[in-house]
Amino acid sequence: MTTRPRSAALLRLAERPEKDRGGGIRTRPLVTATVGSTQMLNGVTVLDPGAAVPLHIHNCEESVLVLAGAGRVHVDGVEHDVGPNDLSWIPAGVPHFFRNASTTAPLAIFWTYASVDATRTILATGVTTRIDEEHGQAT
Repeated sequence: MTTRPRSAALLRLAERPEKDRGGGIRTRPLVTATVGSTQMLNGVTVLDPGAAVPLHIHNCEESVLVLAGAGRVHVDGVEHDVGPNDLSWIPAGVPHFFRNASTTAPLAIFWTYASVDATRTILATGVTTRIDEEHGQAT
């Protein structure tokens, strides 16, 4: 049985609600199940100077595009400098994190998960959370 997708959506970043995730990290979810997506999630996260997302894994692929700022990405034990227009692709289950390497400017990233059921498991605690729940967008 084929299900017809919901209507397309035009989303304006400035009009999307911002979720303060603590630790100097703020997220604006964009494409989510609440706008009709059945296959993916994406949005923009801003990390304040020195802020970092803890080392974690996902249950699906993730891609991250650096929009602005200077950061470090840790992927599977290796760290890389990243800046505007750098893009990562991270397979499911690969440990990684982003951190803002600047002491003065924010780091802005655009992320996409290959599933509306994407989860994040923080490796230090073993706690798993749905991405849409941690961003306040669960349906």
